[in-house]
Amino acid sequence: MDGDLVTATMASPVGPLTVTVSGAGLARVRWGEGHADGDTRAEPVLAQLAEYFAGTRRAFDVPLDWRYTSRVQRAVLGALAGTVGYGQTLTYGQLAARSGTGIPARAIGTIMGGNPIPIVVPCHRVLAHDGLGGYSGGAEHDGIEVKRWLLTLEGALPPTLDWSPAGLPG
Repeated sequence: MDGDLVTATMASPVGPLTVTVSGAGLARVRWGEGHADGDTRAEPVLAQLAEYFAGTRRAFDVPLDWRYTSRVQRAVLGALAGTVGYGQTLTYGQLAARSGTGIPARAIGTIMGGNPIPIVVPCHRVLAHDGLGGYSGGAEHDGIEVKRWLLTLEGALPPTLDWSPAGLPG
């Protein structure tokens, strides 16, 4: 099953990203550089991510391959991707209720931390009831700073004086 996977890497404002794509769709987005296969199946994903970071794309429409998720993770992440749009946020508890899985908010945080398709499946839009919560994204940067940058890009947070659309200082 993994033999159909190809990878490609791109520079982004939040550090290098490596995407893994199968014949079924996007399976993984990881921070950091990885092996690039040179296969063109990754090009639509890279193009949409570049448009997102440039501020010209508000929704992703690449097919998703959920192979790295369980049934419950898929239900929660699917509810997130399908109901929380660009610039919108909700709490872990609200997503727990919206997902219909019956799992508690604390488990939602664990699922967000294990999201294999961050940014495209926007776990950065899920907040704690009393603040930003956590974020595991970002190999070169503090994850919470990556989350803050993504939410600022989307207009969900006001920019700070040192915010730059070019990305995090590196």
